Amino acid sequence: MRLLWLLLPLLPAVRSSPRNTTDDLLWGVYRPGLYLGLRPRLPQSLVTGLMWFGTQNYQSLTKTRHGCDQNDGLDSYTWTTYDPRQGGVQVIKDSPNNVEITTELLKIPGGTHGGSWAVRVKGKPINLAYPSRISTMFYMGIEGLGGFDMITDEDENGIDGPVEFTGNTPDLDEFTLRIIDGPYNKAVTKGPHAEEFVDRLGKTHFVGLRIGTNELWTAKDRIFQSMLGRASPLAEKYRQTEPAPDPSFILQLPDESVTGSNLYAVQKLFDGAFQFDVIFESGSATQTLDSVVLDLGVTALTAAFTDRFRAIFPIRESGLALDLERLETFSKAITSNLFGGIGYFYGTSIVDKGFAYEWDQEDEYSYDEDDEQHDLPQGPRLTEPKALFTATPSRSFFPRGFYWDEGFHLLHIGEWDNDLSLQILKSWIDLIDENGWVAREQILGEEARSRVPPEFQTQVPNVANPPTLTMAVAAFIDRLKVANGAPSYAELGMDYPGNDGQIPLFGSPTSPQQPGTEYLTFENGVSFLRSIYQPLRRHYDWFRRTQRGQIKQYGRRARSRTEAYRWRGRTETHVLPSGMDDYPRPTAHTGELHLDLISWMGFFTRTMRGIAEFIGETEDAASFAEIEKAIIDNIDDLHWNEEHQMYCDVGINQDDESEHVCHKGYISLFPFMLALLPPDSPHLGPIFDLLRDPDHLWSPYGIRSLSASHPAFGTGENYWKGPIWIQMNYLVLRALHTTYAAVDGPYQERAKAIYTELRKNVVENVFKEYERTGYVWEQYDAITGEGRRSHPFTGWTSLVTLSKSPISDSVLLTIGAH
Repeated sequence: MRLLWLLLPLLPAVRSSPRNTTDDLLWGVYRPGLYLGLRPRLPQSLVTGLMWFGTQNYQSLTKTRHGCDQNDGLDSYTWTTYDPRQGGVQVIKDSPNNVEITTELLKIPGGTHGGSWAVRVKGKPINLAYPSRISTMFYMGIEGLGGFDMITDEDENGIDGPVEFTGNTPDLDEFTLRIIDGPYNKAVTKGPHAEEFVDRLGKTHFVGLRIGTNELWTAKDRIFQSMLGRASPLAEKYRQTEPAPDPSFILQLPDESVTGSNLYAVQKLFDGAFQFDVIFESGSATQTLDSVVLDLGVTALTAAFTDRFRAIFPIRESGLALDLERLETFSKAITSNLFGGIGYFYGTSIVDKGFAYEWDQEDEYSYDEDDEQHDLPQGPRLTEPKALFTATPSRSFFPRGFYWDEGFHLLHIGEWDNDLSLQILKSWIDLIDENGWVAREQILGEEARSRVPPEFQTQVPNVANPPTLTMAVAAFIDRLKVANGAPSYAELGMDYPGNDGQIPLFGSPTSPQQPGTEYLTFENGVSFLRSIYQPLRRHYDWFRRTQRGQIKQYGRRARSRTEAYRWRGRTETHVLPSGMDDYPRPTAHTGELHLDLISWMGFFTRTMRGIAEFIGETEDAASFAEIEKAIIDNIDDLHWNEEHQMYCDVGINQDDESEHVCHKGYISLFPFMLALLPPDSPHLGPIFDLLRDPDHLWSPYGIRSLSASHPAFGTGENYWKGPIWIQMNYLVLRALHTTYAAVDGPYQERAKAIYTELRKNVVENVFKEYERTGYVWEQYDAITGEGRRSHPFTGWTSLVTLSKSPISDSVLLTIGAH
């Protein structure tokens, strides 16, 4: 709130009443697949985007920056500061174009339509010894109902001075949008044939286009068509001329608009350092914004973010061989990038309700018997459009919602802003259909589908994903208990990854001045839990109904005759539903049993019991307790292999008999990672032996996904056959920290030692790779620790910010702390 107080002298009309938690989250950089793209959380409304290319040569046009793309070869792009309610600062280093671009966003509350905002885009040369010539294009368009007009007088040779637009939509009502140059911008004005272009040099250029419904995501292509329509005749004119005109003379928008334009682009061309501001003002807001607000507001925002970050995630000396100031900068950046990767998506998805692999075709319970949908024609079909508010794993490679990832994202987000995490959680829960299913990958709309290979676009309603959203629910319940003086789960001995027994994040949760704490009051918190209980219960029942495994059919001995589970939707070589795609598994068969899934179901059941107890559903709580016990019993009865001293999947051999299929790796650790084993379990000793053995899972960089001694280690696709995944290491650290190192038992001291060393290995390696490469990565090499695959991957890799400090500390500390 320091930011708001600093801005009050500039903004006398800012409301003094508490800010509406929905309004101050209406606008954001909710197009995370773009380097900069703002939109509101509204299905069809105003959307914006930024593009740029170098004008040092003509070839740079083909490498225009717009959508985040690993092939762009940027040195780095990272939000160094980002608060979803206030705005932030992003730094983009683009060495191929010799420019460092900084984007600054400031959100200003006021009025009744989500407030106003201002963006500053500024650039400077990375290397002063070389030219830095950049063309930027900022575009804005309206999807659906509404209107948009350019009120600045048009000129066929471009515009001097600010460019202003007015518009309206049913939800945003009236608004204005202005683009204002900084005071020291320069353009290329000299060079071959300059005299022939003198009337257009140093000016702002524009185009106004009319595009169809749901086509605004193609804005880049349409804008470039208009530019090339002007440039092509000029290029032909000078084709035989040496030297040719400077690219900035030719590659300009045509300075024309069509009647009824709903997409406008504004182009600026710079030589050297530059700056321009984009100011959006809601018509219902009473204050007028200008560049001075950005001058002071961004400074205040950055200071306020740092103060709050240090309060929530303090960096303390804790056995890491790292510079603490640099570590804080790193931690702030990956936290900000997680927040800056939150997006709003709306559109149809593709679902095939009749598809099943042969080993899944015997299932009779993919849908309820009275569900009319099972009689529909087979094959992929478009659904009705839906909306999703979600964090994303990777802005460059996975800019959409993934169920498997989202529960981990919300652990981090919830520590910063409880209510924001609940809005995201509720958005996911609203996707649970009448049968209890939610698609594991949310590919909503044509823009999302354009970035997904066709073979992965169709979702099938018998396919699940690890129910990680329950981690977010459990974490919220724990925050709610602590904020209201009740014992936390940790204090009660209920061991949930993500629940730490932390102190209240912002002092009194009822204080109207503390952002994101409205639902930490007891009444509001219980109301929220009641609102999600039935859909979650439906989802839980869907898991138990559709993912059940077989016990009696193969003469398997277990205390419970019902609690066994198998992922549906696997192929011969991959078990995509599990999230661990190519990890070695038994041969595909209807009689398989999967250790990770029964462990997730134990965790899911425990979470449902916690919700039921908290909201007073005592009969349900008793039922969940019985199921939880049955699941934990069957994990031992069905999956423990005495010979190999490890937990294993179960498969069917060539003689049609049940047998354990044991592959040392993450799967072997699941009952431990999800803290389902009691602290005195005799199986913990062998698990710790496996975990700490450098010939198998232990490395100087983290726990490997597959044993280094396994014949499949590092082979084939090598996605889950050795590489180190941060979210899995986080689960190991959580289990050690909150349960096995914290509770008296025969393995407590060993758990403490493993925790301390593992935490150091993981955090130091991710940090060093970030400093070496400019990115955090999807995974890390099992031998060298080098970052691999998608980057930046500030989804669950940002969990290093939540890695704990030494057990001996009296307070549970993160690299951040709580």
